[in-house]
Amino acid sequence: MTGCVAAVAGAAAAGYYVGKDERTAGEIADDVTIGTSLKTLLIRDPAIKAFAIDIAVRNRVVTLSGGVGSEAAKARAIELARSVKGVVDVYSELTPSVPDVEDI
Repeated sequence: MTGCVAAVAGAAAAGYYVGKDERTAGEIADDVTIGTSLKTLLIRDPAIKAFAIDIAVRNRVVTLSGGVGSEAAKARAIELARSVKGVVDVYSELTPSVPDVEDI
């Protein structure tokens, strides 16, 4: 039971409200885990400006939004999102608007 409490508390801390969401606590926890795993992958990838990318996860469907440095970085972010365990689909609202380091 302790694990359930931790999962629900973690979901609430991430901005999800179990009482106002039709998803189960387990589904919310899965979505939070997917989002956290993806953000970690994006941060670790030197081709990605991870902090310019917003991640939304609902029912294991990832939506990426924000700016990236290039079409290649956009494709890489989508590829990483699809690689996360449990993801069933990925939508991209990413735009190549953040200049590459070489351009600065």
